[in-house]
Formats: sequence, structure tokens, C-alpha cells
Amino acid sequence: MSTDPNARLQSNASGTVAGERRVMGWCLALLATAQLIYSLDINIVFVALPEIGRDLGFSEQSLQWVVSAYTIFCGGFLLLGGRAADLLGQKRMFICALFLYAVSSLLGGLAWDTMIIIIARAIQGIGAALLFPATLSLINRLFEEGPRRNRALAVWGGAGASGLTIGSILGGLLTNAFGWEAVFYVNVPLAGAVALAAMLIIPRDEIRHGKRHFDLPGALTVTAGATLLVYVLVQGPEIGWGSLNIIISAILSVALLSIFALIETRTVDPLMSVHLFRNRSLVIGMTVTFIFMGTFGALPYFLTILFQNIHGYSALQTGLAFIIPSLAIATGTQLGERLATRLQTRSTLFIGMIIGIVGTMLIPLGAYTGSSYLIIVPGLIISGIGQGITWTGMWIAASSGVSEEEQGVASGMASTTLNIGNAVGLAVLIAIANSNIQGKTGDSLLEAMASGERTAIYLAALGMLVGLVIALFLPRKR
Repeated sequence: MSTDPNARLQSNASGTVAGERRVMGWCLALLATAQLIYSLDINIVFVALPEIGRDLGFSEQSLQWVVSAYTIFCGGFLLLGGRAADLLGQKRMFICALFLYAVSSLLGGLAWDTMIIIIARAIQGIGAALLFPATLSLINRLFEEGPRRNRALAVWGGAGASGLTIGSILGGLLTNAFGWEAVFYVNVPLAGAVALAAMLIIPRDEIRHGKRHFDLPGALTVTAGATLLVYVLVQGPEIGWGSLNIIISAILSVALLSIFALIETRTVDPLMSVHLFRNRSLVIGMTVTFIFMGTFGALPYFLTILFQNIHGYSALQTGLAFIIPSLAIATGTQLGERLATRLQTRSTLFIGMIIGIVGTMLIPLGAYTGSSYLIIVPGLIISGIGQGITWTGMWIAASSGVSEEEQGVASGMASTTLNIGNAVGLAVLIAIANSNIQGKTGDSLLEAMASGERTAIYLAALGMLVGLVIALFLPRKR
């Protein structure tokens, strides 16, 4: 046994470093699992919708609310969730969001009425709005800016990509074996276990000195305004853009968001500091996120329509068809981390978008009524890799140069543009894709749908070119 004090100090230091790495590894595993739960829940309910409609007595028109309630409340509460993580503690909000997820999922599985399941989905959406920015801001706090954060964001992004596929497959398996209730019950042990483990493993929130103020008027106006905005974007294509309900909601949304902007310029402790918009990296990251979700983020919807309505796949076959693009996206997130560590963030985004655009342009080659799945595979792989690289790069951009005490609200801002971008992109592309199907039936309807699919996918690739140009304005730094 060595008696050299320097040797003992070096040994203790190396043991401490190894211990810290293990703790950070477990923290990242929990944060990635939370992202897996978040993304899994996006797709897992879709497969069960027909059974939910039959059992609970939904009409064809009202069944969409099982999906829309989640989307609307998630999009509306994201900015509030981000600020709550800053003020109340990121770990605390992370755990609370997971418990809210577990309780609302239990309520959804026990639902005996249409209104109960809609309420459960709305609460689940609020839980998601609290969870996403808390998870992202924890990554940005625990892993310093640079290679370590890049690796953490790549793992987090890969987990999210995996969740989309697992959600589709698991939704089909659980619904067939145990009924639609199982797609809700599965979240209860998952979210509960991660929340309990987070209490023990994730480092406690740092003590903030000075009095904490909460901008209640700003929180109320932005949450109500954003919720109404997402409602308009989600429901507009369903009930008509000219309906009185949509027009009134749109006017109220603009009014509330304008009041919010006025409040933020005058309050002492704003919910969303105006100076954050002087962070060029954050603003461009938000813009790229908006465009990404309005273009690449819309592809899963059109691929689902292509597989099920045009190629005639079952729900389970559709889930299996998504394995290849999901693996490609997960691979791309890891490649994005390596590129971002070696190159500038803007170079990473440029490479990712170029690859994604090329792959997306190949997908329509298999968007014909008689096409084989094999024809579409090269496009799915190339596009998926490009999407994964871009996904990692855009979150690195959105977190760069943001102080630790504002990581939550910055994450909330970026994730709000994520949801709104997806809603806007889907509304526009769906309207274009369906513009020539009215009055058609049989084979002519399928041909028209396939033609609309190809147009929408080409437009998504074209829209991403705009994102590529915007990414070039990112600051020149590694």
C-alpha cells in the first residue's frame, strides 16, 4: 500500500471523477428515457383511436379531440413550463411533470366517457409542456456547452427518434392484446419509475439568491394566447378557416399575444426577457426549429397516409415500416454530435439539411399506388440521417450563449416554435395535398391522394431550403 500522499490524492481525484461520470451517465439515461416517454406518447394513441371511438361513443368529427386536446394544451403551456423550470427548479418541474403524466395516463385508461378522456389528454398535454423544457434545460445545465452537451443532446435526440417508432409498434401490439386502455396504462409505471429515480439521482436544483418573481399577467396572456393559436392551427383545417369559432379564436389569440408583448417590455421581471432576442444563435435556432417541424416534422403524417391509405398497410405493418427511418434519424443524431464537435454549428446544420433535402426528394419515387416499399427505403434512410443531424444541431444552436438561469425559458421558446411550426406546416401541406381529391372515388381517388402526397413531400424539401439559408446566419464559432 502506497504511503505517498500525492499518490493518494491522485487516486481520490480519479475516483471522484469516475463517480461524477457515473452520476452524469445515470442522469442522461433518465433524461433520455423521459424524452422516450414524451415522443412515444405522440404516436401510441393513433393506432388505438378507432377502438376508443367505438367504446366511448365518439363521432367521426369529435374523435379528433383525443389527439387535438393533447396538442393544443402542450403547445400553449410550453413557455410557461420553461419559465417554471427556471423559477421553481428544473429537477422539481421534471419530477412534477412525470407524476402529472402518470396520473393523467391512469385517468385516460380508466376513462368511461368522452369528456373524461379528453380532459385526461389535455392534462397529459400540460404534463408534456412542463416535461420537455425541464428535460432540455437540465441537459443544458448539467452538461457544459461544447462536446459534452453535444453528446448529451445526441443521446436525448436518439431516444426521441426511437420513441416515435416504438409508439407506433407498441400501440398496435397493446391495442390488439389488451384493448385501447393499455396505451394509457403503459405510461403509468414508466413515468412513475423515472420520477422516483430522478429524486435520487439527478443533482438538486441550485439555490437561487434573491427574491424570485413570477410574471403572472405575462404567464396568463401568453398561455391563453398560445393555446388559442395552436387551437386555430390544429382545428382550422378540420372545421374550416372561415368558421366563426376559428375567426374569434384567431382574433383573441393575436390580442392576447400583443398584450403579452406589451407586458414584457414594461415589467421588472418578465416571463420572457426581451434581451434573449438579441442572442442571434437562439433566434436562428428557434427559426430553424419552426421550419424543421413544418417540413421534415410533417413527413411522418404523410408517410402514414402513404403506407395505410395508398399501400394498404395495417397499423402494425405501418409501425414496422417506420423502423428504418427511425433508425436512420437516431443514427443521424449521433453523427450530428460528432460534426458539431468538430465543425461549427452552422456547418453541421448545413450538412444535415443538404442530406435531408436530397433524401426527401427521393421519397416521392415510391409514392405511387403500385410502388414497393423497397423503392422508398433509400430516400427514408438518407432523409432520416439528415433529419437527425439537423435535430441535434438546431438544439445546440438554441442553447448556445444562454445563461444557466434562463435555460428553461429559452428551451420553452424553442419548443413552442417546434409545436407551432408543426401545426402550421401540417395545415398548409395537408391543404395542398388534399386539394384535388374532392369528388373522386376508387382508383382515381388513390391516384389523386398519391399525387398530393408527392407534391406535399417535394414542398417540404423546398421549405427546408429556406431553413438552410437562415442557418448560414449563425455566428461563426465552434
